[in-house]
Amino acid sequence: MIWLTLVAGLVLLVLGGDLLVRGASSLALIFGLSPLVIGLTVVAFGTSAPELAVSVQSSLGGNPDIAIGNVVGSNVFNVLFILGLSALITPLVVHQQMVKREVPIMIGASTLLLLFALNGNISLLEGLSLFAGIIAYTWFAIASARKESKAIQREYEAEFGSKESSVEAKQPKKVLMSLVLIAAGLAILVFGSDMLVKAAITLARGWGVSELVIGLTIVAAGTSLPEVAASTIAAFKGERDIAVGNVVGSNIFNILSVLGLSALVSPNGLSVSQGALTFDIPVMIAVACLPVFFVGYTISRANGVMFLFYYVAYTAYLVLDAQQHPAVPQLSDAMLYFVLPITGLTLGIL
Repeated sequence: MIWLTLVAGLVLLVLGGDLLVRGASSLALIFGLSPLVIGLTVVAFGTSAPELAVSVQSSLGGNPDIAIGNVVGSNVFNVLFILGLSALITPLVVHQQMVKREVPIMIGASTLLLLFALNGNISLLEGLSLFAGIIAYTWFAIASARKESKAIQREYEAEFGSKESSVEAKQPKKVLMSLVLIAAGLAILVFGSDMLVKAAITLARGWGVSELVIGLTIVAAGTSLPEVAASTIAAFKGERDIAVGNVVGSNIFNILSVLGLSALVSPNGLSVSQGALTFDIPVMIAVACLPVFFVGYTISRANGVMFLFYYVAYTAYLVLDAQQHPAVPQLSDAMLYFVLPITGLTLGIL
């Protein structure tokens, strides 16, 4: 019964995320935003709605480890698994603007989270600061996109003939339909997240595994399924800006908005466990640096394989550590002294 509830929650998250993304993307196109901006904001924020629903629900329910683990695990999953899988489908050429602007913002937000969490708690004021950051970032991204909007409007006019007679005549119906999809998606996401969180907590207690590990693995991967769908479909269609922008934008949104709101809805802020502080958050920061320091402007198929290997190694470490397996110290040393340097060198050469 618990597994059925877990699967049902995941299915609802995927369905709700799909409806939300379709509605939000349609709404963005109506207002003439570029594919890169759509990937960084609308699609990224829409596919991160499951993380938002799950983490806020967990924070309200007094389960901060699920809230933290969900965001940190999702960010690691997004870069290593989703970009790795997307690169296997088609080599990804990363937009120069993204490497110079959005990726540093992602790294900066991750580092800011670590600084806020050093005392073991993200306070209400710090949560407010994070949430203010996503508002500022969204405004900045949309303001920058206005420079491209005139060219997109000319494309609309070339296709429909007259902007006033064709586009504006159809716009009210399109806007209404987009809003209906967004509302339906949000409602399904809230319901699905509640089912997923309850099932995950029950499993954690039954297996004797910490809620942090469940959040970092099962919940994180489950809530990232919309990102998997959005980026892989975009890769198949050759929309590389959306595939990469979705991941980077989602990671920025997860830290600034998801954790910011999760801290705000909790009376005493959001407590951070020692394990997340000393291992998982630093891993998230290191992973965020990969697109800049190792692969530059291109993520090849070989890079994709290496990214996937990293994720498998990270997940294996979490599972073995949760079980207090004797191989964990050796695995940890191997990752530190052998796997990471060799892999980093390989990524830099490929």
